[in-house]
Amino acid sequence: MPGGLSVAFYRGLTGALAPAVPVLLHKRIALGKEDPVRLAERRGVASRPRPEGRLIWIHGASIGESLAVLPLVARLLEKSDRSVLVTTGTVTSAQLMEQRLPPRAFHQYVPVDLQRHVARFFDHWRPDLALFVESELWPNLLLEAQRRAVPLALINARLSSQSFAGWRRASGLARRLFSAFDVCLAQDETIARRLSALGAHDVRITGNLKADAPSLPVDESALSALRKAIGERSVFLAASTHDGEEAAVLDAAHAANKSGALTVVVPRHDDRGAAVQSLITSRGFATCRRHKESLPGSDTEVYVADTMGELGLFYSIAQVAFLGGSLIPHGGQNPLEAARFSVPVLAGPHTGNFAEAYRAIFGGQGAGRVSSGQELAMLVANLVGDRAHARLLGQRAKSAVDALGGALALTVDAAEQLLAHARA
Repeated sequence: MPGGLSVAFYRGLTGALAPAVPVLLHKRIALGKEDPVRLAERRGVASRPRPEGRLIWIHGASIGESLAVLPLVARLLEKSDRSVLVTTGTVTSAQLMEQRLPPRAFHQYVPVDLQRHVARFFDHWRPDLALFVESELWPNLLLEAQRRAVPLALINARLSSQSFAGWRRASGLARRLFSAFDVCLAQDETIARRLSALGAHDVRITGNLKADAPSLPVDESALSALRKAIGERSVFLAASTHDGEEAAVLDAAHAANKSGALTVVVPRHDDRGAAVQSLITSRGFATCRRHKESLPGSDTEVYVADTMGELGLFYSIAQVAFLGGSLIPHGGQNPLEAARFSVPVLAGPHTGNFAEAYRAIFGGQGAGRVSSGQELAMLVANLVGDRAHARLLGQRAKSAVDALGGALALTVDAAEQLLAHARA
């Protein structure tokens, strides 16, 4: 991608590809990745009227970002003269937001990044403030907000080394986009430096909003049933695993099984449940899937939890948790969720997506980093066999996460400043 890639080139390219968008959307419907009932929202057609008063628009990519901003939504709604619009691009995040957004907050799908769809979106919603979460930047969407003088903030900003390198190769477009923000709130110093290098101004280090997020929800009746099914067995949890990691997890499952522990594998993508179960069976483990059989039996050695929205349930029963996306170069999944349940965190070498959180947690625990299935197996065997030591490490992990808080208050302050400036 040439360094001189421009907004004009991007708009010309998206305009040329526009006729293919309806075909792509209908293919995504067939794959379950679009909601056919609300497909018009992807064309910028609103499915509800704009509420009266001031409207704050928050945009994030998917479940992780939308969960992270729930406390922010609640704080912003403490003033009664405003509403909050949350946009995302996935069916699962839309379903979650329908369940968890408070009164005066609501969800819409983000429009496809074509100029006419984006213009239709802004014509209807007329937001008073736009908050983009982490790294979800769509050029037409962002620049149309700027053109309409909507105050802009990039919040909980995250930029991996790989993404940074990609933006550097498109330096012309990057500078145009990152300079559009009135303020950028970075998770840590490294990210702040990268944002500044790409043209962002007024960059502040606020920490990670996910450190201020509440614990994941837990269905108490489901928890009671699961505990009854497991009995006195210890539990090794492999959370949010990716393709290419389950083989190493099964090395640890073998070690855990020697202590009589149950291994629970939660694939990052629930549609991988059958494939993961097939791999487990080929390795000789007795296994079942939550999607099919609901609960593990007394003879179950590895339980595949291929359902959505239940990770809090499994953190509630775990003695130790391995976080996926870390043995492969993905960047690691969110360790804060595990630590809030006082569960010791283990992860591989690739944790750049949550670098500061992993540093704090591993520093507090004094352990947790592994580089192979063999190392993972050794740590898991020690922790499932010594519950007192596991509890101690879990308490240290929680204390480390508690000390990372503060991003929520700083983000609220920045948003209120932008709203006040816009009103003036």
